[in-house]
Parts: sequence; structure tokens; C-alpha cells
Amino acid sequence: RFFLGVAEAGFFPGMIFYLTLWFPQAYRGRFTARFCGGIPIAGIIGGPLSGLILGMDGILNLHGWQWLFLMEGLPACLLGFAALKFLPDGPASALWLTSAEKNIIASRLATETLVEERDLWGALRDPRVLALGLVLFGATCALYGITLWLPQIIRAMGFSNTATGFVVTLPYVAGMIAMIVWGRSSDAKGERIWHVALPALLAALGFIGASLAQSDMLVLLALILAMVGVLAAFGPVFALPSSFLRGTAAAGGIALVNAIGVLGGFLGPYIIGVLKEQTGGYASAMALLAMVLVLSAVTVLALGRAMAPRALAVKPAI
Repeated sequence: RFFLGVAEAGFFPGMIFYLTLWFPQAYRGRFTARFCGGIPIAGIIGGPLSGLILGMDGILNLHGWQWLFLMEGLPACLLGFAALKFLPDGPASALWLTSAEKNIIASRLATETLVEERDLWGALRDPRVLALGLVLFGATCALYGITLWLPQIIRAMGFSNTATGFVVTLPYVAGMIAMIVWGRSSDAKGERIWHVALPALLAALGFIGASLAQSDMLVLLALILAMVGVLAAFGPVFALPSSFLRGTAAAGGIALVNAIGVLGGFLGPYIIGVLKEQTGGYASAMALLAMVLVLSAVTVLALGRAMAPRALAVKPAI
């Protein structure tokens, strides 16, 4: 599990930075959202698949969770080697692009006037980077909290293990659609701040609904709403660092934002577990996740005011 975390810690921000080498700021919201769409897709496929793999408990004297790691981990390792072969370092080394196409991409990226920082240490000390890390912390706290506990929440509604694996896909399907649509909307309107704040507030509303609802169906609908809000925010929030950072500074800044954010991946599930143990239910945990998301929304709105004088407008793209 430790090395799995080490691999993910470098992979995710590295890929977000990789996208900045290909797409200008006006297109990063949609393509970042599409890349992050792998998160809900993993839930859509992984939910039912994991339920089936866990049923292999005892085969070849291995536990179900051991089969889970082997059968879902090995393909990722193999695809990592495939990426080394098929992904070029940037447009300039892409064999499928003509010289004219490479020049077009290079010229579009070179004319970006939004960037300020190029120094790594300056980026790591930039309060905007730290603030974005806190925004992501809240979103990740909510995302990992609901992701890791969602099967148990749904199982407690009376579904079988197999049925639970399929029911948990519903929030991910809705979230994936919202992710792509909202990322494109952020690009088309040339706006990032409200495209982070609004879905965070929507997710908070969903968690409040899950905390107060008495019907299992209403709880499920509220959790779908929460997942839609949390996932929709990811494209715009990861497009923000590269709107004022460039090169090494962008790579380091994105990594720091992600590093602060993933701490929420530990805290979210832990908080839910502790509060469930103390209260016997999920209501208080859902309410706390709602509060964390409201703080994320307030933080990004305050950040938007601080960034406004630095000309963060994004040229709309269709």
C-alpha cells in the first residue's frame, strides 16, 4: 500500500502537468476533466468487478482482497510500461504530428500571457498555490470519504454484495457526465473560480441532504448529488495552477497542490469511521463533509478576489 501511494503521488500531478505541455489554458479545463474522468470510470467498472473478485476468496489459498490487488494492480503496472513507449515527452517529439501542427501548438503555448512564476521555490511559497491545496484538500476529503464508505452505506440499505457493486456505479456515472460537461463549460466561459465554488457548494448540499434524509432512496439521491458536485470541481481546480505558473514552477506547484489535497484522502475516510463508531450512523459525518466543502468554496472565492488583479481571465474556447 505504501508503494502504491508513492506511485500515485508522482503519477497524478505529473499527468496534470503533462497536459499543460499540449493544451493552452483555454482548453485545459475540458481535457483535465477528461483525464480525471478516470476516477469515476474506475468506480463504474471497479465496483461490480471488485465485488466479483472478492468472491474469489480462498482460491489458491489467497484472500479475496489479495486477488483484488493482483487482478486490478497488474494491468496498471503493464500499462505504465506501455505509456513509456507510446507517450512522447511533448508535441515536438510526437511522431503523429506534422511539422506545421507542432508549430501551431508551440505558438499557441508561447503566446500565453497569463503566467507569472517560472521559479520552483517561488511557486512553492506562493500563497495562491497553498490556498488551492486547501481547496483541493476539502474536495479530496469529501471524495475519498464517500468513495471508500459508499459500498458500506449502500450495503446497509439492504442490498446484497453483488447488488451493492452495481448500485455504487450510479453516483460515478452521474459524476463522470458532470465532470466532462462542467470542464467544457469552464473553458467555454473562460472562468475557473465559480466553476470550482459552485460544484463544491452543490456537493455540500448533497451531503447535508444525506445527513437529514430518512429514506434510503433520498440518501442515495443526495449522495449522487454530492458525487456530482465533488467530481465536477476537479477539472477547473487542476486547471488553475497553470494559469499563473509555467514550466518547472507549474510542475512543482501542481505537485504541491496535489500533495496538500491528498491529505484529505486520509482524513475523510478516517473522520467518517470515527464518527460512525461514536454515533452509530453516518449523519454527523455527512454534515462534517458538507462543512469542509463550504470552506473549500469560500477559500476559492477569496482566492479569486486575490488573483483578479493578476489578470487570470481565460480566453473562451468553444
